[in-house]
This record gives sequence, structure tokens and C-alpha cells, in this order.
Amino acid sequence: MKKDKANKKLLVKRFIQFFVSVGGFIYIFHKIPLSEVIENWNMGMTPWIIAMLIAATLIMAIQANRWKGLSVQGPEIPFKTYYAYTAMGYFFNNLLPTGFGGDAVKSLAFGKKFNQTSQSVSAVLLARIQGLLAMFLCFFAALPFALDKADIPLVYTIVMTAALFACIVFISLCLFSDKIPVPRFMASRLSFIAKLQNSLSIYRKHKKQLFLSSLDSLWLQLLTLFTAYAYFKAVGETIDISILVVFTSITIVISMLPISLNGIGVREGTQVALYTGILGIPAPVVLSAGLLGYIPLLFQAAQGAVVLIAHKNNH
Repeated sequence: MKKDKANKKLLVKRFIQFFVSVGGFIYIFHKIPLSEVIENWNMGMTPWIIAMLIAATLIMAIQANRWKGLSVQGPEIPFKTYYAYTAMGYFFNNLLPTGFGGDAVKSLAFGKKFNQTSQSVSAVLLARIQGLLAMFLCFFAALPFALDKADIPLVYTIVMTAALFACIVFISLCLFSDKIPVPRFMASRLSFIAKLQNSLSIYRKHKKQLFLSSLDSLWLQLLTLFTAYAYFKAVGETIDISILVVFTSITIVISMLPISLNGIGVREGTQVALYTGILGIPAPVVLSAGLLGYIPLLFQAAQGAVVLIAHKNNH
């Protein structure tokens, strides 16, 4: 009975997310005709699209390297295996209704394959939080320069500050999770919790790995910002770097809210609100640039599809 009730709640939640995403697209294309968006696409975009695909591949490689570096226990596993499972994660990220869905699938699949589920989950979880902290570092470093060039509403800074605080609290709870007592009834039913606590807390003894994975996270953030710069350049717009950093970070955080399918519809609306509402860039140009951002995502997902097909053929 409880399971049926939970399934119904999940179904309702997914329907709402689907409605928000589809509704967001319908609304934005009602306001901005598709024909005006397509006008900004031409063959001159090709070099920038190629640059985005190269950046997408480097992002996956660095993510795989970060994951490998955080795997501090168990057997030595080749880099190509981490890359393959990273690609798999991107494939499922584009199918599951949350940007974290692929992380869950790849970490659990990897852990089951190599009998180290708790470490796999904790490494992927820690890497995700480090990525967000790197993003916040870039945001607050660029914010003073961006405020000199644009009138950015204070509410965005407040939201980003609150999100940063939540990240700091969460990563602290992760690293010191072994100090948090788990109720006995939960510990007896969910034995995995104790294993996860141990896997997370062990990183306190591996400061070098934490430092190196933090550097990887910073490189990942810079490549993400380059991708945003590239898709604006592809449609003929040059955005000030400080503003690009601030607006991209805001867009990522808002898109992470669990109100839509992987931020679809919300992401585009946020970009138009920022770049058109604050900078005055024509909405069709902003939307045409933002939609190009799906090209590297599809490229990454395609690599994941290849991995899954190869895995199926081998088994």
C-alpha cells in the first residue's frame, strides 16, 4: 500500500516536471517565433560547434580522471573504464527526469561491477559537490566585475549565496558523516548507510586526492564556461567574461531545481530573462545560442549509447 502511494506521488511529480518543461518551451516559442531563432544559425557556426564538441570530450575525460582519483580503495581500474561509465551517465542524464539520474546509474552500475558500490557512490557524490563549489568560486570571483557592467538584481546574489552555504554544509556532512549517529531502526534496515558513511569519511585521510579532484573540478568549470562562450560566439555575440561567468552559474543553479525535466524549458527561460532582460540582447539570438548548448550534451549522450550497445553485445 505504501509502495503504491509512493509510486503515485512519483508519477504526479514526473507529470508536473513534464508539464513545466513542455509548457516552458511552448510559452517561450509563443513569445519568440522559431523562424526568428533559426535565422541565427548558419554554416559559419561550424568551427565553434567543433570547439564545443572538443570541450565536451575533455569534460568527460576530466570527470573520469576525477572519479578515478577519488577511488582510493579497491583494485586499480583502467581510465578507459571510468570514461565509459561517465559516458553512460550522460546517456541516462538525458533520459531520466533529473540531472543527477545519470550519476546514480553510473555509480551503482560501476559499484556492482567491481564490488565497491559504497565507494563508487561516495566518489561520484563528492565529485558533484566539488563541481558546484568550483562554480561558486568562479561566480563570486567574477561578480564584482559583472556588477560594474550590468545592473544585476540582488535576488540572484542572495540565491547563489544560499546555494553556496547549502553546498558547504552538505560536503561537511559528507566528510564527517561517520560522526552523525544513525537511528538504530534505520541502521538495521539500511545497512548501506554505514558503508556509505565510512566511504565518505575516509576522504579526510586523503587530502591530496581531494585537492587534485578540486583542481579537476575547476578545469571542468572553465570548460563549461568556454562552451557557453562558444555558443554565443556561434551566433555572433561576444559576452563579457565576468557576466558570462555570473549568468551561466545562475542558469545552472536555477536549472537544477526539481521542477522540470533536466532543466529543459527552465534553462531557456532563465537565459532569456538574464541576457535579454538585463543585457538587452534580442531574445531570438539568446534562444538560438542556448539551444546550441544541447549539441555537446547529445554528443556526450551518444557516446554513452555506444558504450551501452557495446556492453550488450559483449554480454
